[in-house]
Amino acid sequence: MFRYILRRLLQMVLTFFGATFIVYALMFANQDDPVQALAGDRPITDSQRQILTERYHLDEPFLQQYRYYMEGLLTGDFGTSLTGRRISDMMADAWPVTIKLALLAIVIAATVAITAGVVSGIRRAGTFDNVTLVLTLVILCLPIVVLAPLARLVFGVQLGWFPPTAGRDASWWALLLPAIVLGSLVVATQLRVTRSAVAENLRADYVRTARAKGLSGRRVIGVHVLRNSLIPVVTLVGVDIGNLMSGAIVTEGVFNIPGVGFNLFRGITTEDGPLVVGFVSILVIVFLVVNLVVDLLYAALDPRIRYA
Repeated sequence: MFRYILRRLLQMVLTFFGATFIVYALMFANQDDPVQALAGDRPITDSQRQILTERYHLDEPFLQQYRYYMEGLLTGDFGTSLTGRRISDMMADAWPVTIKLALLAIVIAATVAITAGVVSGIRRAGTFDNVTLVLTLVILCLPIVVLAPLARLVFGVQLGWFPPTAGRDASWWALLLPAIVLGSLVVATQLRVTRSAVAENLRADYVRTARAKGLSGRRVIGVHVLRNSLIPVVTLVGVDIGNLMSGAIVTEGVFNIPGVGFNLFRGITTEDGPLVVGFVSILVIVFLVVNLVVDLLYAALDPRIRYA
């Protein structure tokens, strides 16, 4: 186990440097005039342009800029945004609300997907199974750019069931509607995977053996079938972290949530390279750590799995 964790940590280091290099290269290639993009339509004097260019090393080659950024990043300094704010301070304001939103979305998606998936797997080809199949296909067909403003208009503005906007100090109730919208990105896939895993495990030999021993149906499903069916679902949770973060860019913008996605969208539109790369670097770390934890959970869910 120790050798496996060490090997994965080494892979994570290489992945982190590779991902940050690619993101930094994309932002560097996409930069047209970041100083003017930051100012909008307002004119900028030559002295102001020169000061900003020298401060952010915009006149130096790409590799030199990347070296400056990595030196600061490895020492805990994420740099300064083109707006003049320290990126670490912006992260301190953005991450708490995004973590609340993502956790709420994961809990909602996992609860709905596992419950409905188990019922569909037990009652294959039944009414509930067919209805959930249609609903999941509808959800998969609706992109987040359509679903988020539609949900805000219907449930937030017209019906008034939820607050139409959340804000920085949003309560759990204010984040419920955007969390449902964000969770819809992953609930359909998790539900279908759970349904398939339950249906397959119900036909396994160990299930027939458990029933032959006289175990109750609830114990067979809850202990034997569900535990083995959760392995592919846990795998999806690690992948879904990336989907939730990408969907948060649209969701946080629609519901006015000043989180990670909101700042990333603003950084991309204003060509604020330090801001985008700083937030993406933390997202890469979160994604890698979550996937490592998911891999380690396999052994807890299935004793037959061992890491050499």
